[in-house]
Amino acid sequence: MMPSDAARCGRRRLLGTTLLAAGLLRGTAAAAQGFPSGPIRIVIGFGPGGLADLTARLVGEQLAQRLGQQVVVDNRPGAGGAVAARLGASAPPDGQTLMILSTGNAINKSLFKSLPYDPVADFTAISALVSFDLLLLTGAHSPLRSVQDVLAAGRNGGRIAIGTISPGSTQNLAAEWLRVAAGLEATVIPYRTTPEVLTAAQRGDVQLAFESFAAARGALEGGQIRAIAGTGEQRSQLLPELPTLREAGLADYAVTGWNGLFAPARTPAPVIALLNDHLREILAMPAMRARLLALGVEPAPNAPAEMAALLQRDIATWAQVIERAGIERQ
Repeated sequence: MMPSDAARCGRRRLLGTTLLAAGLLRGTAAAAQGFPSGPIRIVIGFGPGGLADLTARLVGEQLAQRLGQQVVVDNRPGAGGAVAARLGASAPPDGQTLMILSTGNAINKSLFKSLPYDPVADFTAISALVSFDLLLLTGAHSPLRSVQDVLAAGRNGGRIAIGTISPGSTQNLAAEWLRVAAGLEATVIPYRTTPEVLTAAQRGDVQLAFESFAAARGALEGGQIRAIAGTGEQRSQLLPELPTLREAGLADYAVTGWNGLFAPARTPAPVIALLNDHLREILAMPAMRARLLALGVEPAPNAPAEMAALLQRDIATWAQVIERAGIERQ
């Protein structure tokens, strides 16, 4: 049976589309020829051993294999990430120096009166790497067992204390947001370190605490603390049985942290596209997904435009939280 003219035309269109896509891919690869010309540096505003550092090193190992060049993680903690961001923003826009930005950079845009860098204007987004929700926690022997218990305890004359790490952190502002959004009579108490926060919750010095699953995992598994709710828009695949604060009625409340890879502004688009392609493939690898989930984070690759939009959306969100909570700019 001879194929119909319509079928032949359909196949020709499909072939044409396939060839066009292949041509575009070849064009992108050709435009990125010469990259990388040497070792790639990933600048990070946190010290060794943290989530962002471990994520960057895991991804960097795979990126090095694919690009045929060494990938070096350059830890530059200090000044709320400003030291690292200034270094990344001032690097030549050739893709040889990359930068990890995080939720903290979106917060700092409104938390500080001025910054020595602009997280939007000074960088080009490549992709998010991972995301992670926070947990609303309480001591193992606390009478608070649900979000409804928390709301009842913090309203109608009740007063509760919420422990977090340092002022201006995602955890700290998540607590301030909950206080304002839920109308709680609550005091947010900052501690220097996560162990201090978890110990305070365990002893009952604070009735609630905010931390990531990764940071609280040991205390959760050891039975010293309990999780009441997650802060994400949807339940986390790490704790699928745990309801979110949104499910409990706080419809506009959602806190999801992220770490993303960026390049200096004006880095050529073909280099950005090439790196994005590699990151998508790396983060889809079953072994990589398993290792990241074991760290307590979820792989979250996206398109450069999506990462840029996420950054700007978070800047706007945290600016509103800071204003509504009455937090003075530093």
